[in-house]
Order: sequence, then C-alpha cells, then structure tokens
Amino acid sequence: MPLTDDEREQIAAFRTYIADAVGNDDRYGEAIKCDREDESTLAMQFEAGPSCWFEIALRPSIPQIRVGFLTDDRWRSEEVEQAIQDSGDTMEEFVEVGFEEAGLPWEEPPVEHYRDSGKYFYFATPLALEDLFELEQDVIRNKVLRMLDGYLIAFGPALEAEAAVEGEEDEDEE
Repeated sequence: MPLTDDEREQIAAFRTYIADAVGNDDRYGEAIKCDREDESTLAMQFEAGPSCWFEIALRPSIPQIRVGFLTDDRWRSEEVEQAIQDSGDTMEEFVEVGFEEAGLPWEEPPVEHYRDSGKYFYFATPLALEDLFELEQDVIRNKVLRMLDGYLIAFGPALEAEAAVEGEEDEDEE
C-alpha cells in the first residue's frame, strides 16, 4: 500500500531528526539515503569504513525500524563473525553489550544476520512499531539513536582492528 502524505511527513521529520543528531557526531560519516523505489525500505547509511556502513532502515509497511551494520565485503563480514565468536558471546549477547554501554538495557536483543540482494551482509536488530505515529515520540527516537550507538560500540573495535591491519599492509607495500 502506498504511503499517505501524512506518513511521508512523519517519516521525513523522523529522518531529519536522526540525520541532525548523527550529523553532529564525528564518529559517523554523512547520512546517505538508500531508499527502495517502492518505499518498502527507507534507509539512511553512515559510513563506518571501507565497504561498511551503519544503517537505520524504516520499513513502513510492517511497521518496523531496523538498526545495524552492513558490508558489501564478504571477508569483512566473516571477520566480524570471527570477532563475535572470539568474544565468546552469541550475536545477541555481543550486541547486548554494545547496547548496554550505549545506555540501552535490552537483554539478548534479536540480531538478524543475512545477505540482501546478493550484495550486502547485514547484522541488524529490528524494532517493531505499533504504527508510524510512534516516529514522533522521543522515546522511539532516543532508542533508535542508542541502538545505533550500541552497534558502533559493539562493532567498532573489530572495524578499527581491521583498519589497523590494512594500514600495516599498505605500509609494507611501500
């Protein structure tokens, strides 16, 4: 079902709020909209390093917000999987620790790990909404921002370690 004008306004206000909040945080890159043409998924991605992003995706027809990390690099996905395994935690526990450090207590949040469109490898946590009016609520907006911070806290060290290794390899080539 197509979005109504009111729903589009609610979504635009939510996305502006998120982009402004994250845009003032140097830990994230610029917000890039990655929307599906049919409006089934309206996503904002924030660069997290080469070939990887943090994402806030709104799925209006469900309604649901999905927050997570994605990469188009199979090896980077496997490296993240290895970092989770090395931690001794399940994916849910791994993300829970990041959420907790971000100020969001959520015991074993669901973590979906999948490949989308044959291109992207995702680690994402869904947040169900009763309806799109919830996008206007501070409690939802703050929860989404804490989820994003939680993913950065959880996945950031693995990305930083990989960036350091890549930097060493570049130096060796010179």
